[in-house]
Amino acid sequence: MDKKTLVIGVIGADVHAVGIQILAYAFAEAGFEVINLGVMVSQEEYIEAAIESAADAIVVSSLYGHGELDCRGLREKCDEAGLTNILLYVGGNIVVGKQPFEEVEKRFRAMGFSRVFGPGTPPEAAIAALKEDLYGARP
Repeated sequence: MDKKTLVIGVIGADVHAVGIQILAYAFAEAGFEVINLGVMVSQEEYIEAAIESAADAIVVSSLYGHGELDCRGLREKCDEAGLTNILLYVGGNIVVGKQPFEEVEKRFRAMGFSRVFGPGTPPEAAIAALKEDLYGARP
């Protein structure tokens, strides 16, 4: 099985650094090639890194609640850059306030995200989804 490449980072003005390090470690341990852009990552930085690394997925993390604003237009920018088949994942505390997750997920899917993970989702859930989406493997 060839190693799939993930570009990960914390989007926007978010500086929550611990979670992204945990994800980077977990994804690498699960057999993925991980390009960790760190914190305060712009949409353009994700796209540039995905192009440079021929990434299979972009994994966006956000904890400060403004992920919905920060993620708007990312799918369109990916498509414009030729990344029409790249998977887009998003997770964390991605909206302001307490909102029903089903509604949040529906909005992010409408923005072109393949998978949406709520606050407190363990890395194993994202790993299982990545393996299913990238390798067709079911846990």
